[in-house]
Amino acid sequence: MPSNGWFFLNFISVAILDKELIIRGSDSEVEIALLENKKLVELHTQAKGEEFTVGDIFLGEIGMLRPDLNAAFLNVGLRKDAFLHYTDLGPQVKSLQKFTKVVQKKQYNSNNLDNFIMEPDNGKDGIINKVFHRKQPILVQILKEPISTKGPRLTCEITLPGRFLVLTPFANIIAISKKISDPEERTRLKLLAESIKPKNFGLILRTAANGKKVQELHEEISNLMGKWNSIYEELRENPKPRKLLSEIDKASTIFRDLLNDDFNKVVINDSNIYQNVLDYVQGIAPDKVKIVKKYRGQRPIFESYGINRQIKSSFGKTSTMKSGAYLVIESTEAMHVIDVNSGPKTSKQKQEAAALNVNLEAAMDIARQLRLRDIGGLIIIDFIDMRNNEHRTKLFQAMKEYMKLDRAQHTILPLSKFGLMQITRQRLKPALKIDTEENCPVCNGTNRVESSMLFVEELERAINLIVQNRPESKVHLEVNPFIHAYLKKGFFKSKQWNWYGVYKKWIKITANPDFHLKQFKFYDGLNDEIRIN
Repeated sequence: MPSNGWFFLNFISVAILDKELIIRGSDSEVEIALLENKKLVELHTQAKGEEFTVGDIFLGEIGMLRPDLNAAFLNVGLRKDAFLHYTDLGPQVKSLQKFTKVVQKKQYNSNNLDNFIMEPDNGKDGIINKVFHRKQPILVQILKEPISTKGPRLTCEITLPGRFLVLTPFANIIAISKKISDPEERTRLKLLAESIKPKNFGLILRTAANGKKVQELHEEISNLMGKWNSIYEELRENPKPRKLLSEIDKASTIFRDLLNDDFNKVVINDSNIYQNVLDYVQGIAPDKVKIVKKYRGQRPIFESYGINRQIKSSFGKTSTMKSGAYLVIESTEAMHVIDVNSGPKTSKQKQEAAALNVNLEAAMDIARQLRLRDIGGLIIIDFIDMRNNEHRTKLFQAMKEYMKLDRAQHTILPLSKFGLMQITRQRLKPALKIDTEENCPVCNGTNRVESSMLFVEELERAINLIVQNRPESKVHLEVNPFIHAYLKKGFFKSKQWNWYGVYKKWIKITANPDFHLKQFKFYDGLNDEIRIN
């Protein structure tokens, strides 16, 4: 077991060497996998023909006002009414109301806001029915996807995002990403933004704006003003509740938000999606066109890049890590609970160091799991107990470091006296759930069992531990007859021969008809059982 200092430095110093976007298109949906250093960290699914995407802008009509909820339900032309809470109105909602009204009545004939007289800011602690009345039209934007039986959640704080900056109508502000930390660069960007900002619009400079010249920022503002003009024209044309502006497709959205020098490959199996992404990249970053590739392999694209295997090993109630430690992830209506469990037992002298090592490994995997499953709301993590205050602080700092890669807003609290860590994470859509179980091959498909791929990985982890701890010992594996046949299938190409090549040790395999499908035992040369835990 490595020392806790080495382990901590090793984990903290892990840098993202490359990012890859693997896109699988089919007749019914598009699946997008984001890999960081070959590890699956985000998985997105978008059904073809989906009615909306987060970021789409609609003309809505106030339907039901609910003072008890301090909210309104709006008809935006979708099957379900959308939800707008008072806290999502924003300070400039009165100016937005006025703009919607005067443009529809053709009393304001320009898409820019140079001559638009702004209204006073809306108060933070008001009542919804003092702001709106039934049948009133209003511009709104999709803030969150539907969760459970609820329709999409809306906001009146309209934003038009680009690669380098975000344009905010009516919000006369300039903000700079906190990730741009150099004071001189922040000052430079602020001066540039002030010189090119359209009147009565705000600008939020994203991390990607770091080091960019005024020409690049000005070109993007022009593109975003073109989108605002499209909204203006649609608003004048028809008073019916409907979509006015579509966000770009999900693949391009992710690419726009993540694109940086670490991004080195986008691989797409579908010709239409490939051309769309290629055209989009040509428009926003011509120097990156060369990283967009059309997949031409014979195997399915997700199988070729190991994504299917990672999906099966990452989803489900339990997630196992390289060391043999594992996470148990449970979800309730109010929160998500993650329990960290250690792998092989260690001596008492090494328990504190081992606990830190396992907790650090778990923290990294938890940060990945939160992004991958898109878990939002309140998350409670029960780490392995540690008495050393320095170790507890290291774990807290490590978790903050790993969560920096997460684009969702989040808050992390230090370990409590009970050894629990609390995280709140922004929820934009329902948590991603994937069924990784398979039909049981020995019970006529009446039961579901863990993926066979994961079971073989469990066996291999056990063999690896035995070979490390007992290198001179013979190893005999006893399994269910069905598993026995699978491991010996193909003779020289079998798993048994593969293990011989990897571990330089012949693993004897025998079948026991009394074992259930997932049961196994290891024995040494004296036929004594080798216990893994």
